[in-house]
Amino acid sequence: MSIGTASIDSAVWTALGTVRDPELDEPITDLGFVREANVHESEVRVRLRLPTYFCAPNFAYLMVADVADAVRAVPGVTRVDVRLEDHFAAEEINAGVAAGAGFSGSFPEEAVRELDELRRTFQRKAHTAALERACRRLVSEGLVVDELAGLRLADLAPYPERESLLRRRAELGLPVAPDSPLVVDDDGVPVPAEKVAPRLRFARAVRVSIDGNAAFCRGLLKTRYGEEGKG
Repeated sequence: MSIGTASIDSAVWTALGTVRDPELDEPITDLGFVREANVHESEVRVRLRLPTYFCAPNFAYLMVADVADAVRAVPGVTRVDVRLEDHFAAEEINAGVAAGAGFSGSFPEEAVRELDELRRTFQRKAHTAALERACRRLVSEGLVVDELAGLRLADLAPYPERESLLRRRAELGLPVAPDSPLVVDDDGVPVPAEKVAPRLRFARAVRVSIDGNAAFCRGLLKTRYGEEGKG
C-alpha cells in the first residue's frame, strides 16, 4: 500500500524536528531555520536558512547533512532535495551534501578533519547543560547540592529534564540504566561529592551560554527575515 502525501508531509516535519543546531542544541524547526519543506508525491524539497550570511560553514554543513539524512529515512520518500540559502558557502555545502563528499571533500583547503570531533564537542556541552537543568530542578525541590553525588538516574522524576538528560547521555554512550550515578563527567565518571558544586557552577555557565546564544540567533533570524517558524 502506498503512503499518502499527507502522511509523508507529517513524517517529514517530524524528522526535521529531530535535527538540532549543533551549537544551540535546539531543533532547527523551533529555531525557524526551516524556510520550506514541501512534499510532491514521494519527493521532498527542503530549504534552510540561518541567522546570518556568515554563520560558520562547519555548523551549517552539519545541519544540512543531518537534514538530508533525516528526510531520506522517512518511509515513502524516494528523492530529497535539501539546500541552504542566503549563505556565503551555500554552493559548496549544497553540492557536498548532495554528493556525500563530507566536509573535507566540500572544503578541501579549509577542513583539516571531518566533523565528528566537532559534533562530539557540542554533544558534551549539551550533556553538561542538561545535567545542570536536571540538578537545578532537584535543588529547587529542596535537595542540598552535596546530596546530588549519591543520587541515581532512578531518583529523577519523569520530568522533561530527565528525558533530555537521558537522550544526551545516550548520544555520548554514557550509562542510562536507572541505577547509574546522576552526576557524572562527560566520560561517565561519577563526580565525587566535594566536586559536585564546582561541576554544577561550570555546567551553569555552559547552559547560560547555550541559552543566550539561542536567544541571540532567534533575534538575528527575526531581524533578517522578519518572521519565524515554518515557511
